[in-house]
Amino acid sequence: MMYWSAHPFEHGAGTRRAHLEVRGLSAGYGAFLVLRELEFEIRPGLTVILGPNGAGKTTLLRALNGLIPRQGDVLLDGGDLPERTDEIVRAGVALVAEGRQLFPQMSVTENLELGGWLVPKSERARRLEQVLADFPKLRERARQLAGTMSGGEQQMVAGARAGVSAPRLLV
Repeated sequence: MMYWSAHPFEHGAGTRRAHLEVRGLSAGYGAFLVLRELEFEIRPGLTVILGPNGAGKTTLLRALNGLIPRQGDVLLDGGDLPERTDEIVRAGVALVAEGRQLFPQMSVTENLELGGWLVPKSERARRLEQVLADFPKLRERARQLAGTMSGGEQQMVAGARAGVSAPRLLV
């Protein structure tokens, strides 16, 4: 795998950007380790992870987001990144999964609301309004079942859903 970073994006006032450090990360499936003793650092900005099929990109993202067990140290802003997915989301990390992972029988709005399940209802409504402003196509399709949308539109819903959690680190 190869890592590439760019200069930080400008964020709104008061937004703390995430700094991720990975030391000795090993992860895989059962006894089969895909990642062995991986070490890297991601500073605020844009980072791209490149590699051929089977290089471990998806395994890395799953391990960082608590979807598979991991060994080693993963630090977010100098503190241990939790291993449970709900605690990782509370820490400000959101994953837009490769397969979109939408609920096809739920509307666009219902899928988006799930992105803010840890946020108080009034704040969730404000964030939902913000992502609908950022993605006007989704406002037009707010009542449409997610499963009836094209693949690209579904990916838009998945990205917007992550935005509702207002992540500091979007994976």
